[in-house]
Amino acid sequence: MNDAKKTLETKRVFKEELASRFPADVTEKIWTDATERLAAMYNAHLDLPKGVRTHTDSFIFPAAAIYLAVKEVSPDSAFEIMQKIMKEKASQSGVSLAKMTRHRLFAKFFLSMWNPVSHKMFGETAGFKNVFYPKKKGEFRMDITQCPYKTYLTEQGCPELTRLFCDNDVYSYGNLPNLTFTRTKTLGSGGALCDFHLALTK
Repeated sequence: MNDAKKTLETKRVFKEELASRFPADVTEKIWTDATERLAAMYNAHLDLPKGVRTHTDSFIFPAAAIYLAVKEVSPDSAFEIMQKIMKEKASQSGVSLAKMTRHRLFAKFFLSMWNPVSHKMFGETAGFKNVFYPKKKGEFRMDITQCPYKTYLTEQGCPELTRLFCDNDVYSYGNLPNLTFTRTKTLGSGGALCDFHLALTK
C-alpha cells in the first residue's frame, strides 16, 4: 500500500481536478479507492520484468486505478477527466520541448537520441514489439505492433485509456519547431499498429 500511496502522490494533479468537481468527502473516497486498486495491481504483478514495470508501475496502473475509482462514482465524467488532465500534462511537455527544439542543433540532438532511447524504453524488454526501420539521416521511424499499455489496460478492463496514452505523443511532439511528427494510426484507436515518424523539417 505504501508504494501505491507514494506513486499517487506524484499524480496529485488528478486529485486536484477531482476536488474541483466533487465534495471533499467524495474526492477522498475516490482517492482511497484508487490507492487500494493500485496496491492490488502492484501485488498481482510482482513478477513483471523491470523494463515492463517502468511503464506499468508509473503510468499504466496508476491511470487505470484512478479512472476505475472515478468511474465508480461518476461513470459519465471519468473518461473526460482522464483525457483533460493527460492532455494538459502532455501539452506542457510539448511546450517545454518546443522551447529547446527551436534551436536547430538541439532539434538534431533530440532526433538522434530517439534510436537508442526507443530500443531501450519501447523495445521487447519493456513489453513492446516493434518494427525499427533502417536509420536515415534527419529522421526516425518505427512501428509499434504490440504495446503493454493496450495489454495491461485491457486486462484491467479499461482499454479505452490506451488512446489517451497514444494521444500524448501528438501533444508532446506534434508542434515542435524544426521537427515534424507524423502518425496515421494507433493501437489505441483500433489500428493494427502505432506508426511513429519524426523528421527534421527542410
